Amino acid sequence: MTHSTNPIPYARDVLVSTAWVAQHLGDPTIRLIEVNEDILLYDTGHIPGALKIDWQMDFWHPVMRDFISPEEVRALLGRLGLREDDQIILYGDKSNWWAAYAFWFLSYSGVRNLKLMDGGRQKWMAEGREVTMDVHEVAPTEYPSLQRDESIRAYRDEVLTHLEQVQSGRGALLDIRSPDEFSGKVTHMPKYPQEGVLRGGHIPGARNIPWAKAANEDGTFKSALELRALYESEGVTPDKTVIAYCRIAERSSHSWFALTQLLGYPDVRNYDGSWTEWGNAVGLPIEKTYVPE
Repeated sequence: MTHSTNPIPYARDVLVSTAWVAQHLGDPTIRLIEVNEDILLYDTGHIPGALKIDWQMDFWHPVMRDFISPEEVRALLGRLGLREDDQIILYGDKSNWWAAYAFWFLSYSGVRNLKLMDGGRQKWMAEGREVTMDVHEVAPTEYPSLQRDESIRAYRDEVLTHLEQVQSGRGALLDIRSPDEFSGKVTHMPKYPQEGVLRGGHIPGARNIPWAKAANEDGTFKSALELRALYESEGVTPDKTVIAYCRIAERSSHSWFALTQLLGYPDVRNYDGSWTEWGNAVGLPIEKTYVPE
């Protein structure tokens, strides 16, 4: 659903409003899933009928730095009682960072029928809409087999090769972290422990467009016209191959969603290794613009 005030529509019908969700509560074909950074938030109150996904426990391999397999994703969706034809509506905290991350990961895993509730948990709560602490009971299902879509994921060596395209003007590299992370002054967001990576800075040639510039104050996405102007002003145009990254790929998933789903960019990949891999790797090029006083 696009906003009626938009002068141009979004490329794909992948957003629903909080009002739309409220009108469809109880519809057995509409399945709500909450995905938060703070996994305890769900237990303090959530949209009636919504189920919870723990992005780390449910999506990440328990030992390796990687994702679970498509077969394990299939099992997860079966445990959630999902069917192939269900319309899955994702939402969460942090202006839908983690819901966008779930959208990207599930898309990568081959899952269809995905949408985001625009504005996420923040907007639902701000509007005083109905919440419950009851956990919706579901009957397990046999979800169909899945096949990964590798065209939307970038790996470290692919990013390294991509730097040639960036230098030639055929590609773009999008760093959506805060300006201080980009400069190398800090290695994590404000108010977070500065840990998990040995070096600060950014990948050479990257353009810094913080994720929050794509969102309004209420957590909803800006209009297609505003988004187009935002990215094109930094040379991130639809004719280029684009790779987006942040620290562990949740914020860059938000920007990946804006570029691919809302603007229709044809070739955008999310580098899930992001800065925690690049900044810890031996021998990879780094630019750092911060100079201590």
